Amino acid sequence: MDSLIPFTTSGSLVDCVDRKMLVVLRDGRKLFGVLRSYDQFANLVLEDTVERIYHQDVFAEQWVGLFLIRGENVVLLGEVDLDGEDEVPLRQVEWDLLLPYHKRDTDVKKRREELKAQVLHEQKGFSKEGGEGDGY
Repeated sequence: MDSLIPFTTSGSLVDCVDRKMLVVLRDGRKLFGVLRSYDQFANLVLEDTVERIYHQDVFAEQWVGLFLIRGENVVLLGEVDLDGEDEVPLRQVEWDLLLPYHKRDTDVKKRREELKAQVLHEQKGFSKEGGEGDGY
């Protein structure tokens, strides 16, 4: 009966080794690479890694190579469908061309989140992220 219980720990990553994965980090970065290793804390080692940024209907990639990711920074981990990857309706452009637009989008999102946190704190009594009660 225990064999029917799905893995809910880092052991569930065993089938993902040597496969192309997408990793979304807490700071919003999106990394594509081949998962080579992991440990009990879900720390990940990605090989042949690229960071991808988006703006509207275009994207750009920057080579980052071998990447070690601390498990607590992973928001999402998913396998990339190699057949469907080429069918994405986005146009690829140079990194340097897209970076200013991406930074502007990121700054706008950060300001919006800060304003939302301020309103929640002042009007609804929520604590700010990283504030009292947010530690462990």
